[in-house]
Amino acid sequence: MTKLNKPTHMTHGSVLDDLGFSPEKSAVLKMKAEMHAALLRKAKKYTQKELQGILKEPQPRVSEFLNGKIASVSFEKLTVYAFRLGTKPSIKLEAVQKHGTRLAARTPKGKAPVAAKTKRLASLNAGQDLSNHCQPLLNSRRPIQEAQ
Repeated sequence: MTKLNKPTHMTHGSVLDDLGFSPEKSAVLKMKAEMHAALLRKAKKYTQKELQGILKEPQPRVSEFLNGKIASVSFEKLTVYAFRLGTKPSIKLEAVQKHGTRLAARTPKGKAPVAAKTKRLASLNAGQDLSNHCQPLLNSRRPIQEAQ
C-alpha cells in the first residue's frame, strides 16, 4: 500500500505572508524577484565570462546572480544590470484597498477608468502581443502632481 504525502500547510494568498513578512516587505521581495527573473531571461544569452564583462562584476558575483542569490543585491544594482544587459526597467504601480474601503478613481467624462482598462488587459492571453493594447492605457495616464 502506497502512503500519500499530504500537505501539512496550505498557503492562502502569498507564501511571503505566511512566512511572517509585512505587506511592505513582501511587495519589495516580489518586485526584486520579478526583476531578477526578467534579467535572467536576458542573461541566458551569454556565458558567465561574457557576463563578467557586461555586468562589470567578478565571476563569483555573476555566479551568485545566475543562481538566484540576490538577498544582498540592491534594487539599484539590479537596475544597473538591466541597463548593462540592454533593457530599461520600469515600475507599475497599482492602487490597493485599505481597511475595507475602495479607492475611488477620478476619470474625465466619457473615458473608462484605468482599472477597467487594466482588467481588459489582464483578460488577454499571456502569449499575445500587448503593444497595441497597452498604448491606450499609457496615453490615458495623467502626470502625478506633487502635494502642496
